[in-house]
Amino acid sequence: MPKIGVIIVSYNSRPYLDGLFFSLRKVKYGNWSIVFIDNASSDGSADYAKEKFKNDFPNLTIMKVDKNSGFATGNNIGLKYLAENHFDYAYLLNQDTEVAPDFLEKALEKMEEGVASAQSLIFLYNKEGKANTLGNAIHYLGFGYCYGYFWSKEKIEKYLAAWRKNDRELNIAYGSGAGIMFDMRALKDTGFFDDSYFMYHEDLDLGWRLRLAGYKNILAPESVIYHKYEFSKSIKKFYWMERNRFITIFKNYSAGMLVLISPALLAMEIGLFFFSFFSGFWREKLRVYEYFLEIKNWRALIESRKKAQSIRRVSDGKIVKYFVGKILFQDMDNPILTKIANPIFNFYWKLVKLFI
Repeated sequence: MPKIGVIIVSYNSRPYLDGLFFSLRKVKYGNWSIVFIDNASSDGSADYAKEKFKNDFPNLTIMKVDKNSGFATGNNIGLKYLAENHFDYAYLLNQDTEVAPDFLEKALEKMEEGVASAQSLIFLYNKEGKANTLGNAIHYLGFGYCYGYFWSKEKIEKYLAAWRKNDRELNIAYGSGAGIMFDMRALKDTGFFDDSYFMYHEDLDLGWRLRLAGYKNILAPESVIYHKYEFSKSIKKFYWMERNRFITIFKNYSAGMLVLISPALLAMEIGLFFFSFFSGFWREKLRVYEYFLEIKNWRALIESRKKAQSIRRVSDGKIVKYFVGKILFQDMDNPILTKIANPIFNFYWKLVKLFI
């Protein structure tokens, strides 16, 4: 049986730990371990997990980090541990989730030749069967969002049935870091998460790089987890999402694609600046510009781009067929987006694809 390591990155996770570990007790798979990375929690999460659950999970490894290293670096610590201890697969699991008993083996069944990642079908916890994500979408300007958010089970089944007729593997742009299995061989080939991201877009960037290297990202709908998800609209989140969006597209697009999308990127930037001004996020938007005005950051960014492009085995044309021209996410739904921005930017994307 392949050796699977479940990585849980924790930050003040104590309110979630009982539900998470009680669900993990029911897991059926026979060869798996938990690596619990605590990002300097102030609520005693690591000690609580050790005292209450160590006897139930003899293969539980708890690692304490002396500062909040963020989602990307926290998971990289776990992935490095799995690589050093010869694990075959890594499963990333958010602290605020609960799992179905067979979630591991059902994800593992999808890890065929060429598949680098398999995202579980993620439902919203206690939301009457509403979906969190059926695999995340990448907008061509670097935005990532949960596809199928808040869909009912009936709509999901109809969608999957139609999808399977054309795509047996259920290919997705990238999988959510809330619940996803990775092949360790693929990650050793492409590298782990980008430590500079801290939080947000790190799973998008990794999924994109896996595609660059010729691997597949797929959905494993029989593997189910439940996510206690809330879409936060904090100012801090706006900074990281915007900064990391630009880093991601600069790293991973070819030079030609950057030229093709530049008019749309400029138009979107003007619109987002005015949005940030009227929404009170303008200081964070200026912080993004400030970041890219520093020479040292450009040196690091150019080096990251070289690494990303060095693993390229496929053209942008084969990758962007999984990209979208519209943002279809319920928690970001507003008339300006749906009636003005989406039609304009989707039309431009259709034009761009004629030249790819």
